[in-house]
Amino acid sequence: MSLTMSAAPTHIPVLLEETIEALNVQPGGRYIDCTIGPGGHAAAILEHSSPGGQLLGIDADPKAIKIARARLEAYSSSILLVNQNFVNLQAICTKHDFFPVHGILFDLGLSSLQLEHNNRGFSFQHDALLDMRLSPSQDITAAIIINSSPESQLAHLIRAYGEERYSQRIARQIVRQRPITTTLQLAQTIEQAIGGRRGRIHPATRTFQALRIAVNQELEHLKSALKQAIDLLGFGGRLVVISYHSLEDRIVKNFMRQEASGEEACLGLVSKKVITPSLAEVQSNPRSRSAKLRAAERITGPDEQILSG
Repeated sequence: MSLTMSAAPTHIPVLLEETIEALNVQPGGRYIDCTIGPGGHAAAILEHSSPGGQLLGIDADPKAIKIARARLEAYSSSILLVNQNFVNLQAICTKHDFFPVHGILFDLGLSSLQLEHNNRGFSFQHDALLDMRLSPSQDITAAIIINSSPESQLAHLIRAYGEERYSQRIARQIVRQRPITTTLQLAQTIEQAIGGRRGRIHPATRTFQALRIAVNQELEHLKSALKQAIDLLGFGGRLVVISYHSLEDRIVKNFMRQEASGEEACLGLVSKKVITPSLAEVQSNPRSRSAKLRAAERITGPDEQILSG
């Protein structure tokens, strides 16, 4: 099944109420959704910021932008959608004169639409070419990494980005089986290397995560974008990040704590405890089970300007 605009309503935004509360969405506010996806969080932000609210939506995936545009058609006069990676956050906001803002959201996970309906190799549940690019304009694909990297480099990548204890065995088996061009070929190769399912996690899960992170330079881009976000927030503006694995969450946690400490702190933690989905949400949307939300507030600014609605 192809990714279509009509499929957008099946997407369930994670921690939706908690996100709106953490952003402290107010009527007339200006907000940035750095990973707009199918537009679930964006729709709620626009609803709660009406009347007068504005939203800048960014996504590296051009199909996500098309879906979000259709979903948010009722708010067309209040939104600006940009098909770019959020690593260019500051340049995008400067170009469109969209700063300072009241809140910035990063929802770092792949949407269910990308995992289930997109034929770009994000998931081993469907056979597809090993692509894994969020943007088709990127040069490096998962297939290039899998088929051209030395064994030692593959092992390091799988261990560092997937936290996979069997990275060496997986890398060795990949090299033996190359060329590998599809998701099912890779999943089967990993199973041959380390055996079948142990517990609820498929043996290929961590390797696929590692490859996606490497292809899209996700951790490097996150670190850069978080730094840019601070300068775009007005005094009292909120930064909210939803992450789905420990590598992302560690970056976000350390960044917020660092920027909230010392005499020159520019952020204040909205909550010292990480926010996770309720049991009811996990039961209704199992993909939410690993989500962690962290939020911070801008407590200083270049001119101590307080944003007004």
